[in-house]
Amino acid sequence: MTTHLISLWDFNKEELRHYIDRALVLKKEAQEGIRHQQLMGKTVAMIFEKPSTRTRVSFEAAMYAMGGQAIYLSGKDTQLARNEPLKDMARVMSRYVDGLVVRTYGQDIVDELAAYATVPVINALTDLFHPCQILSDIMTVLEVKDQPLEELKIAWVGDGNNMANTWIQAASRLGFELILACPEGYDPDAAILAAARAEATKPITVVRNPKEAIEDADVINCDVWASMGQEDEQEKRLGNFQPYQVNSALLASGKKDLTVLHCLPAHRDEEITDEVLEGPQCVAWDQAENKMHIHKAILEKHILEG
Repeated sequence: MTTHLISLWDFNKEELRHYIDRALVLKKEAQEGIRHQQLMGKTVAMIFEKPSTRTRVSFEAAMYAMGGQAIYLSGKDTQLARNEPLKDMARVMSRYVDGLVVRTYGQDIVDELAAYATVPVINALTDLFHPCQILSDIMTVLEVKDQPLEELKIAWVGDGNNMANTWIQAASRLGFELILACPEGYDPDAAILAAARAEATKPITVVRNPKEAIEDADVINCDVWASMGQEDEQEKRLGNFQPYQVNSALLASGKKDLTVLHCLPAHRDEEITDEVLEGPQCVAWDQAENKMHIHKAILEKHILEG
């Protein structure tokens, strides 16, 4: 049976850790000069209705590094822009390629493609979830922190967006404590939060005060305040989110070894100050590199196993 990566809840704890552990091995081997050719003769189609620099290049680089090929298709280059039924596109593309990497707006698009595709569908971002990104973020945390993941407290500061939703899924499945500081009216998806709390072994908390969120936290994570498609809300969000800026004053209220994550691109001096982004506590550049290694692990598993 074809296995898709639609959200982190598609997999149990051991399966999620496999992606991360395998990515760490692939990264180490690449640094040692070991050449990976597991995907020689394989091709993925990358269907990006939402453009991205890092996600596109990291997936393409991952595929090429393992001997495979990637075909990039923007939204306007596919039937997504021409109203062809998704089930038709899924079945046709399955005859051409060995996998589909999809970055789009609605979660329903990825769900329907997966329902009809006979090759693996990988969610490279929707407005609801961003599973590959959070796996690479957790990989980065494990590289930096000399503690088991289950012993760490991770804070999210800002919008309750697709990143926040996926961090909630990760906390519930992988067993770490998560606290989210979001402005009123910008909370994570309520159904996702309720379902996560029902299975979580550690607290998943939503608060309003970012200083409360980072108290005793080991990691603080943030993202842009207005995501793609929310440009008309930009000015309103700038006002509502200003108290949630990750700056030196906020970091001063946390642990001295607090690690700062940002998935990039960053709007410097909006959600994060230039000083913090360029500072010693920030590991955003390691996160960006680790996207490629996680994508290698994901592509290897799904394309080779079907």
